[in-house]
Amino acid sequence: MNTAISAPALHRPRPRIAVIGAGPGGLAAAMLLAASGARVTVHEKDEVVGGRTRTLTSAEGYSFDLGPTFFLYPRILKEIFQRCGAELEDEVDLRRLDPQYRLIFEGPGGTTSQLDCSSDLAKMEAEVAKLNPHDSRGLRSFMEENRAKLAVFRPVLERAFEQPVDMVRWDMIRALPLLRPWSTVDKDLSRHFDDPRVRLAFSFQTKYLGMSPFRCPSLFTILSFLEYDHGVYHPIGGCGAVSSAMQRVAERLGAEFRFSDPVERIAFDGRRAVGVEIGGTRHAADAVVLNGDFAHAAPKLIPPELRKDWSDAKIEKARYSCSTFMLYLGLDRTLPDLSHHTVLLSEGYRENIAEIEGGTIPEVPSMYVQNACVTDPTMAPAGHSALYVLVPVPNLIKQPNWPAQAARYREVALDRLKALGLGDIRPHIRYEKIVAPQDWRDDYAVGFGATFNLSHELPQMLYFRPGNRFRDVQGVYLVGGGTHPGSGLPVIYEGARITTGLLSKDLGLSPEPSRPAAGGDLAAATPAAAYGPDR
Repeated sequence: MNTAISAPALHRPRPRIAVIGAGPGGLAAAMLLAASGARVTVHEKDEVVGGRTRTLTSAEGYSFDLGPTFFLYPRILKEIFQRCGAELEDEVDLRRLDPQYRLIFEGPGGTTSQLDCSSDLAKMEAEVAKLNPHDSRGLRSFMEENRAKLAVFRPVLERAFEQPVDMVRWDMIRALPLLRPWSTVDKDLSRHFDDPRVRLAFSFQTKYLGMSPFRCPSLFTILSFLEYDHGVYHPIGGCGAVSSAMQRVAERLGAEFRFSDPVERIAFDGRRAVGVEIGGTRHAADAVVLNGDFAHAAPKLIPPELRKDWSDAKIEKARYSCSTFMLYLGLDRTLPDLSHHTVLLSEGYRENIAEIEGGTIPEVPSMYVQNACVTDPTMAPAGHSALYVLVPVPNLIKQPNWPAQAARYREVALDRLKALGLGDIRPHIRYEKIVAPQDWRDDYAVGFGATFNLSHELPQMLYFRPGNRFRDVQGVYLVGGGTHPGSGLPVIYEGARITTGLLSKDLGLSPEPSRPAAGGDLAAATPAAAYGPDR
């Protein structure tokens, strides 16, 4: 018998939480809140979980990641699963990749150089030495510096920023010397590497934020450090398999998922959220967790008079990431010589970025290609391949004329694949799907087609980013790449922990869900039992 639970607590109603959106942040929030004793209902406008972290499937048997294509820094999600009485490794088959990816650098006159990147530092030093022997000596100092940087900055990424004074707490002051806020990723890397190609190998990761390494704050050198220190993983079945596993665990804990259930607005009584409205019907809730893309969802779901901190005008004037032009191609051939992950970096990489930032669509773009079938044969029929092609391009603010450009740009992207030694793959295409910037906006509810959300410049980070507990109202909480700490799967999962920690404190939920007994029923073994039978 648990003597820590008082008799009155056994009968108090369990708080009702409405989660809007089943993207990675919404899924993590649903898991943690259900494990903490809340009655959780997830309202998802589509028919599947995952948001941009979902799996696309075709009738021909091809499967593709829609957005993220690999799994990085699994520690955070592993801890979330453990808090919910599950083990990530039991739910998802994660395969560590080596090499992690192949970088192809285009040079003058059609020349190319190649780097097969490995988290084995001895291998990586040898690879870097092929490009620049001197730079191979900078690898370990880069790793040591960024290990210290992450250790110092990690407490900052793991807490909320709710008021200006949070910007001058001791952890921030302690972090400033290592953060070098006056510097950029490329400038910071120049202290370790002379060759611009080597610096690109450790800075192209800023594309995960939709930003340029020549503008991105130097803090984000930790992105490539995390890859080399913790490895890059492929979930068998694609990253959507992680989202499906999160749904399973949340449902075992009692969370309810309602699909094709688009929320029209958040219902308020004064400034307090009291539920969500769907099809003209109000569904009462004690708190609402908003997981929609912030720039798209906030103006739609929260009345403007309740958004003084993030008015429509401020949302429209904010700085956003680039967009992406996507091709998902089912081919009737295998591609054994193409790496699982390949990044083609054009000779004019820096010019590409300037074009994108200025609204010009690059004609000789850099691009990223995933050939998952070399690791995971479940992604395509036997003897076939599922090819994922991503080209960074301007968002709809910078380039509103995308609908007239998409068909032409398909040909540009297909021709660029020849630089990877694939030749003309057009005769081998048996399935094809295009997602252009306007499709991100119209089909996937991504504000301005900015695939990586609000950009991560210093004026849009920490306190200056939308807060985990949404300011100006009560009972609305945010998760996802548009809120603190930012975008990228590990960071979104960490943001969900921050948000649910605040919500749990506000509603008196259990901050540390108990583990279920071995072999026992997860839902029955969690603190939900302390709230009586009404669900």
